[in-house]
Amino acid sequence: MGDPKFARKSYDTPSHPWQGERIKAEVVLVNQYGLKNKTEVWKAQTIIRKIRGQSRDLQARLRGEEKQAEKEAKDLLAKCGRMGLLPLEGVTLNDILILSEEDILERRLQTLVFKKGLATSPKQARQMIVHGHVLMNGHRVTVPGYIVQRGEELSIEYDPSSPFSDELHPMRASAQEAANRLAEKEEARARIEATRAAKAKADAEEAGITAEDE
Repeated sequence: MGDPKFARKSYDTPSHPWQGERIKAEVVLVNQYGLKNKTEVWKAQTIIRKIRGQSRDLQARLRGEEKQAEKEAKDLLAKCGRMGLLPLEGVTLNDILILSEEDILERRLQTLVFKKGLATSPKQARQMIVHGHVLMNGHRVTVPGYIVQRGEELSIEYDPSSPFSDELHPMRASAQEAANRLAEKEEARARIEATRAAKAKADAEEAGITAEDE
């Protein structure tokens, strides 16, 4: 059972400590999301790895026409919907397989506080949460890595007793500007991805027509 005084590790570490590409990718995520260290990346990877593993296992059981697997598949998709990882409707187990650690990092309280315009940067969002300036569902949450459920997202706000709750606080304007810049970047990235997807689809259709002509 182990010593009850010491909690077991809730994440898996990389199988090989010295992999240049992996280390660079982890550093990018740490800087992008203002994480404390790479451990938080590994925790996100472990969560998403378990969810994808459940999806693969359920797909194999569904091919065997197991009735219990159908119920568990619905429960898993509903769980991903509640976590905000997938839409609430129109998704399948295959959609879970394309999730990545970034989808988990996007649901952290620290990330959402920044994206809602309550902080000027992810690092400041972390500091505000740890110091008790942020409420969720009317309760103070001091864990930056808390995975916010879809139904909890709208309840994130400043603590009324915090200096940041004052609309004339100088940080409020700069935080809103940072949120606007982030929204513009995400819209531009979405347009670029949509253009690439449309081009790839057109190229695939053209290649199919060419093959038929030949």
